[in-house]
Amino acid sequence: MGRLKQKGKAGAAKAYVTRTAAVKKLQCSLADFRRLCILKGIYPREPRSRKKANKGSSAPTNFYYAKDIAYLAHEPVLRKLREHKTFAKRLSRALGRGEWSSAKSLEENKPVYRLDHIIKERYPTFVDAVRDIDDALCMIFLFASLPSDSKVSPTLIENCARLAAEWQLYVMHTHALRKVFLSIKGVYYQAEVFDQTVTWLVPYQFTQTIPTDVDVRVMLTFLELYQTLLGFVFFKLYTDAGLVYPPPLDTKKDEGAAGVGAFSLQEAKDARPAVTTTSKVVEIDGKRISSKDVRQTIKSITASNPDDPDVQMTSVEAAQANDDDEEFVEDTTEENPDEDTPSAPAFTTATLPTLKTLSTLPQSTSSKLFAPYTFWLSRETSRPIFEFIVRAFGGRIGWPATSGSGSPFDETDESITHVIIDRPAVQKPNETEAERERRLRRKYVQPQWVVDCVNAGKILLEDLYAQGKTLPPHLSPFCERADAYNPTAGLIGGEEDEEMDEEEVVEGEGEDDEVEGSEDEEPVARPAKAALKAAAAAEDAAALRAAELAAEAAGVDFGTFEKETKKAQKKARKADAPKEDEAEQDMNKMMMSNKQRKLYERMKYGEKKRTVERQQLEQKKRSLEKEKKRRAKSS
Repeated sequence: MGRLKQKGKAGAAKAYVTRTAAVKKLQCSLADFRRLCILKGIYPREPRSRKKANKGSSAPTNFYYAKDIAYLAHEPVLRKLREHKTFAKRLSRALGRGEWSSAKSLEENKPVYRLDHIIKERYPTFVDAVRDIDDALCMIFLFASLPSDSKVSPTLIENCARLAAEWQLYVMHTHALRKVFLSIKGVYYQAEVFDQTVTWLVPYQFTQTIPTDVDVRVMLTFLELYQTLLGFVFFKLYTDAGLVYPPPLDTKKDEGAAGVGAFSLQEAKDARPAVTTTSKVVEIDGKRISSKDVRQTIKSITASNPDDPDVQMTSVEAAQANDDDEEFVEDTTEENPDEDTPSAPAFTTATLPTLKTLSTLPQSTSSKLFAPYTFWLSRETSRPIFEFIVRAFGGRIGWPATSGSGSPFDETDESITHVIIDRPAVQKPNETEAERERRLRRKYVQPQWVVDCVNAGKILLEDLYAQGKTLPPHLSPFCERADAYNPTAGLIGGEEDEEMDEEEVVEGEGEDDEVEGSEDEEPVARPAKAALKAAAAAEDAAALRAAELAAEAAGVDFGTFEKETKKAQKKARKADAPKEDEAEQDMNKMMMSNKQRKLYERMKYGEKKRTVERQQLEQKKRSLEKEKKRRAKSS
């Protein structure tokens, strides 16, 4: 006889645990449980049958994997939280009794937990950590712009501002910035670090307020994790780039609102102790030759024969060819496939990406786009945004003293090629000859020109972005869908639209002349419209011929009749095509499960919504172009 199954001891009832049961098992408060789940990356799960998972109850609740809760039970942070709870009780008791020395001793021995082991658990490799810093950077830049209050301390905001500046310094030093987009929410940046795409959002420099419906405690828990993660990542990035971390801060420049310029990048000196290696000694013809002598001989040969390709090797390559390399050596046995010798396995010839190969990837040609140019920021433009963009692409930039201290040059510098200005052009009175020559030599552009050049990967013409001109549309470089609206592309069915536009223009020109005789022409126009409708609905040649004769009797010439017939037939074919697709889709949906059908319908709803939005924008563009043509004709 088989073993009897008890209710709630197997299946979903055993695999899932409710939040109340999890808090009771861990013996912690709900706030501590929420903090643990955020730090460890444990989220609620949705079972297939909520009733089975809840042991027959259908009450709404959150479920977690039982294995995740058992994993949390052994977490060192949980032990520290329990110790902190005990510390708080002892401290309140000591303060209540007036035992000040005991309270001071307790405060000095306050339990503090660390998150280093959690970072190593959640991100086993460095590339995994770089891949997951998007949200961390967004949170850091957000808190760096918040005002301090009772919930957000000034030291926390200062630390976030320091981390944000360190990230910007690294991106500017390595020229890793690739895309920029000025949106309503803020500025979106995208960089490539170790062959990983990192996208983050930076809010504009306005006074930020924390909404009342936002739980700041949850955000602060995420921020605590993100600060530790970014500390690990930045240390590795700076160390691999040969820089000192953290970068030194000049307090005088920082007090003068120098921003990123208050930090200075310094090259790290290799302070590692020399490794004592036992040199191998060999006797040849009675002479004792060590491995050190062999290396010196090889260096002398390389220095004496720089043109010999067999021995040519740069010092960088020689330094990289050490025993600590992580690269795989390619097998060259496959170079002669005609020989009878067996080839090596396929896995021996594959080169796997390592940290060293990723850090030495070739940069794109546009990474130093602004290197030949020198920019000057006008006082109304945002200095932190454009200083970061221009310096990340190799350019030099200066700003007036009202935007902060630390400008490398002043406005009278002769090397300035572009002036980023965002105010209307006004003729300056009492302009000297030197000022006039300087103004004619420089190019005055609006801030959008810098961003559009970055996204296009080349220097655009400055005339379209000149001071006071109407700017072209600023497009998002992140739209990668094939059906996304592109204002610069031609419209679908452009030839038909042009024909319709020409007809409308011609009709518009003759509207005034036709007002008087409109009453007499109405009976004539009605048979012509009826004939054209009959031609569009004609299914065979005989019906089409009859419609042609009717149109000829109504006074419609053959060219107009043929054009209208083709246009109407195209519209009819477009209308019939969705009907056939819908019938086929209905047949396919019959073979789907309910879950698959609902998912498919949601996908189709999203596609239809995007199509409608694109068509509305295209229609708006058509109407604007028609209006331009009418104005051009009238003028």
